[in-house]
Amino acid sequence: MEQQATISVEGDIIRCRGAWVLPNLTQLERGSRALRWPDVSPVLCDAGEVTAMDTGGAIVLQRCIDTLRRKGQQMSLEGLRPEFAELLRKIEAQWPRSEHGRAIRSRGWTDGLAQAVQSRQVSTLRALAFLGESTIALGRSLIRPRSIRWRALLRIVELDGVRALPITGLLTFLVGVVIAYQGAEQLRKFGTNIFIVDLVGISLLREIAPLIVAILIAGRSGSAYAAEIGAMKVTEELDAVRTLGISPMNLLVLPRSLALIIALPLLTVYADVVGVFGGMLIALGELNVSFAEFIARFEEAVPVRHFLIGLGKAPFFAAIIALVGCYQGFQIRGGVDDVGRHTTISVVQGIFLVIVFDAICSILLNWWDL
Repeated sequence: MEQQATISVEGDIIRCRGAWVLPNLTQLERGSRALRWPDVSPVLCDAGEVTAMDTGGAIVLQRCIDTLRRKGQQMSLEGLRPEFAELLRKIEAQWPRSEHGRAIRSRGWTDGLAQAVQSRQVSTLRALAFLGESTIALGRSLIRPRSIRWRALLRIVELDGVRALPITGLLTFLVGVVIAYQGAEQLRKFGTNIFIVDLVGISLLREIAPLIVAILIAGRSGSAYAAEIGAMKVTEELDAVRTLGISPMNLLVLPRSLALIIALPLLTVYADVVGVFGGMLIALGELNVSFAEFIARFEEAVPVRHFLIGLGKAPFFAAIIALVGCYQGFQIRGGVDDVGRHTTISVVQGIFLVIVFDAICSILLNWWDL
């Protein structure tokens, strides 16, 4: 018959006895919760009378050690057989990953808030460090253009620029149609049909076309960057690259960032043309504004500064999308499930930062009367 397992306090010593195995876990859990832990530090734990131990028993013992640590005390474990001590060491090695969430939930809301703020500060510092490293790498590459991997850059321009033309054109064409159609309903009531040109031209060139293209590229290319780099990290390809003396920043981040900075302004110009064309079709069909009248009014009512403002935002949108995607790829620590999570985060953060940057630009340009 297997001996029962007990844990008790005798003076300032914790004594563990019996078989710390799976059938006895219930009584061990109850016994550990009912203990009044000694106030001394370190607490002496005598485990010389433990006759058997499996993974479940080792987890209970490790939980007792962790409880004392959270109280600011240490446990000095004596008498444990070498094979049981080795099992406990393996459990302790995996303990932070398995018990981190449970430890946070057991704390108060103030500790949880402090932990969240600290985690956010660490993430912000990492992001700023990555931004600084990227800026330094970009400066060095501009000083020495031969160090830029032009073949990889041109391939990414084709993948993220040329191959994005169909979906970008279709989307901005439909947006131009929607804006013109909704505006036509209101302009017809007041007999100001020609002002459809102002509505479509200014809104598309200045705000909507660059923003729509950036959001589309963030979902299409930003997520791809995070997934590609994350997959390389999971499969330890990045470690191999570093072993060969190649900088991952020069190999992966710079070509993607520069390619997107080149491709996004060109996509924005293409989106402007296609979106305005969609508005022209609705103006002709709903308001009887011919193409000639539309173009004549467009040249008169839409200053070139609106086009330049929209085009000027595109490189900054591209840099935000590329850097966020690459940064999230480098932050992957786990397996395939972590790749999916950080890919989603890259899309959300990329779109969020693009919209925030666009809002800041709108406020500043309004202050400057542009």
